[in-house]
Amino acid sequence: MFKNLFRKITGLDKLKAETEAAVQLAAESTKIAKEAVEAAERAKEAEELAKLNPKDRATRKKEPWVAVLNTHVNKDNIRNGFFELDWNELFVLKLKQEGYGFDGDLDEEIVDRWFRELCANVVTDEGMNVPVSTGTIDINEVKKKN
Repeated sequence: MFKNLFRKITGLDKLKAETEAAVQLAAESTKIAKEAVEAAERAKEAEELAKLNPKDRATRKKEPWVAVLNTHVNKDNIRNGFFELDWNELFVLKLKQEGYGFDGDLDEEIVDRWFRELCANVVTDEGMNVPVSTGTIDINEVKKKN
């Protein structure tokens, strides 16, 4: 009882209430500032990802990626041609996990094994029961531009 009276007379009760309110306001401000920093970081990351090509974007996001860069058809024999593929290391890792690769295989061999099976499956799915000759692999590494 005397404590409360003493606090009231000296104004400590108001000071305590003001201090508690200030602490609460500081905590809320800190939370808002933290959320703003996180939002800015997400926006910066999204902006950086938008500047990357699809392969680098997928790699940065730790996602497997493969694409057909070009399709080439022999102008003298339309039955012949090839696909130009590109992929990231995560795609090769995924193929190895799915059983397409063996120790010592080149990445190109692993991707080629997958692509041949994919093409054969397309032919089979179309109801064509013919032997599938998928040709040979020709490896040309693309140099990364900096």
